[in-house]
Amino acid sequence: MAAPGAEEDALARYRSPLVSRYASAEMAFNFSERKKFGTWRRLWLYLAQAEKSLGLPITDEQIQEMEANLDNIDFKMAAEEEKKLRHDVMAHVHTFAHCCPKAAAIIHLGATSCYVGDNTDLIVLRDGFNLLLPKLARVISRLADFAEKYAELPTLGFTHYQPAQLTTVGKRCCLWIQDLCMDLQKLERARDDLRFRGVKGTTGTQASFLQLFEGDHSKVEELDRLVTAKAGFKRAYIVTGQTYSRKVDIEVLSVLASLGASIHKICTDIRLLANLKEIEEPFEKDQIGSSAMPYKRNPMRSERCCSLARHLMTLVLDPLQTASVQWFERTLDDSANRRVCLAEAFLTADIILSTLQNISEGLVVYPKVIARRIRQELPFMATENIIMAMVKAGGNRQDCHEKIRVLSQQAAAVVKQEGGDNDLIDRVRADPYFSPIHGHLESLLDPSSFTGRAPQQVAKFLKEEVRPALVPYQGKMGGKIELAL
Repeated sequence: MAAPGAEEDALARYRSPLVSRYASAEMAFNFSERKKFGTWRRLWLYLAQAEKSLGLPITDEQIQEMEANLDNIDFKMAAEEEKKLRHDVMAHVHTFAHCCPKAAAIIHLGATSCYVGDNTDLIVLRDGFNLLLPKLARVISRLADFAEKYAELPTLGFTHYQPAQLTTVGKRCCLWIQDLCMDLQKLERARDDLRFRGVKGTTGTQASFLQLFEGDHSKVEELDRLVTAKAGFKRAYIVTGQTYSRKVDIEVLSVLASLGASIHKICTDIRLLANLKEIEEPFEKDQIGSSAMPYKRNPMRSERCCSLARHLMTLVLDPLQTASVQWFERTLDDSANRRVCLAEAFLTADIILSTLQNISEGLVVYPKVIARRIRQELPFMATENIIMAMVKAGGNRQDCHEKIRVLSQQAAAVVKQEGGDNDLIDRVRADPYFSPIHGHLESLLDPSSFTGRAPQQVAKFLKEEVRPALVPYQGKMGGKIELAL
């Protein structure tokens, strides 16, 4: 095979489908080289500004030069410097210094590589949560509207994927929403618990800064506070090694993995319901379900969510293992691993939330199919009601139980052995023994009388727990989302 030309070079190299195929532009930018190295420069600026305000000999001209070149990054030069120096931070120090000759002497003053590396990671994690949270809120809001609309529609409940008592379509949706509300709370907490690494020096002792400020501990503490505030954090970790504790990454990816589990469960339910032909995800006019079977309407959106959610759930294993092998103040075997797992976790969460939003905005319900399945199972569930009605009409409970047991077995044989419909009620109608309640059978078989307090639970849950949780995201709900490839 001939070598690719320049115009085909991008197609001749592997690109992660998380970015090239699925993720939003905002999340892709959050983990981009431009965001990363632009943040490095801002952190160097914050450090210089704070050091100047605390009395170090840094001039206004040097600060202004740095400010003017925050986004003027020569990526080609930086790549050449890194190839020569084998050190990404120093490569960018030199690249920044090249366009800031007056400030060159004070860039990165007193800092270690993790000053820009770890602090940037914390900024990116925080910003990643800020992108995910409104998306999760939108999904919850869409599903809440769906639950409210179908709060009273009876449907067959399942335990062990076997027919159980009735519930409602809206109540089942509330089970999904409740899990997502727990995830919303956990993501908010994980974001709010993030602290800044701050200015801590090579092994976290701040020795270099104490030397810069000639032993003045109060100035070193103020430096840490000033830079932390400039970066938009309320708190910094008081103690660090060379890095912030890698247990922080465990906490971050744990909540994302938990979100993945929630979405996998929801989309598995939707896939099962699609098989039952009760509820389907959106299916576009020109969409093809199968290259061989034109009639198929595969739940490909839900399948995508399940597929990517599995990946998201496995990623938490990386920070678990990384944190466990960080010797003393740090080892560098965390670096390459974190470049992959942190970005992929947020990109994957972003994708499955966008896809689930698309699903939740176009769910299609088929009430007649649902009603038909209820009719097949409800007669068996109604036997207790029939017995109670007969007792009230003067019958003997034990005699009635035996009569209904025999008729139920006969009806079950028709269903299982002959493939016929459940004819239990027809048998009850045909049996003179049950004549006292023949006029009440319709009311005894009303599906809504079998759903308990499901509609009331939906209303209470949405009012007291769901809608209040969405208040901080009002104005961020946006319009409908189109599905990516």
